[in-house]
Amino acid sequence: MKLRTLFAALMILSIASIFIGVKDIRPWDLFRLSQDQLHVLFISRFPRLFSIWMAGISMGVVGLIMQQLTRNKFVSPTTGGTDDSARLGILVSLMLFTGATPMQKMLVAFAFALLGTFVFMKILDKVKYKDTIFIPLVGLMFGGIVTSFSTFIAYKYDLVQNLSSWLQGNFALTMKGRYELLYISIPVVLIAYLYANRFTIAGMGEEFSVNLGLNYKQVVNLGLIIVALASSVVMLTVGTIPFLGLIIPNIVTLYNGDHLKKNLPHTALLGAVFVLFCDILGRVIIYPFEIPIGLTVGVLGSAIFLYLLLRRKAYDL
Repeated sequence: MKLRTLFAALMILSIASIFIGVKDIRPWDLFRLSQDQLHVLFISRFPRLFSIWMAGISMGVVGLIMQQLTRNKFVSPTTGGTDDSARLGILVSLMLFTGATPMQKMLVAFAFALLGTFVFMKILDKVKYKDTIFIPLVGLMFGGIVTSFSTFIAYKYDLVQNLSSWLQGNFALTMKGRYELLYISIPVVLIAYLYANRFTIAGMGEEFSVNLGLNYKQVVNLGLIIVALASSVVMLTVGTIPFLGLIIPNIVTLYNGDHLKKNLPHTALLGAVFVLFCDILGRVIIYPFEIPIGLTVGVLGSAIFLYLLLRRKAYDL
């Protein structure tokens, strides 16, 4: 699967996405758009498309970084407690800062996501049994504890509906003025690309990295900051998109090898293509109604995840 193939698929799906919706807009209407059609395109369709691109790209890239740093193909923001910690941060911001701006909520969610990711990494340092499947199970258990604490707070302070709204990703409400926070993910992805070789070395272990003159802790901390920041931005803007940061890097690794810097463009494009495909699928299955992206990605992602688990020995994951 070459980059030009992925780019072509992204363009085809993007064009299809623009013309799919309750408001009927056909390709030939572009030459004589009405005022209502212009509003639909620039207030809803284009912002939705851009948010899908940025969410797919950023979550795929941070999943690849997290797998490299933990040296485990089944670790991602979903299975490492990052998403659960970010959700707790959003809940705390809703509870303590009722008039908080989206940027303030993002900062609180980022702080909690970063803290949760650091805790998960510390737990990994203490775990002696480094089996491929055992590590993500530890992350899922840690995430379950954080989620249970979030649910307890939500029930106590009558915020269950607010919490549930973040549990499932949804692009249906994405429109102009409500998605711009995702632009933060663009420099985050660029930084990830610039530091790709250092992340590769850090993934080989602290002793090996220090022998090569790399500041191991600094690079790992930067990687975790990238993971926490991108995850928080996507969750606050879109909601949880399960398994995306897990399956996309694994698929790219299967056909492209383990070269991190080489895999980053493939991972970014495939992540955007996958999310866009799932979004279109959710919009056409029960048209004119819509299935949330969290459900379509969750169903397809869990099936792919199960397949990877069953074939892990064949692929040496």
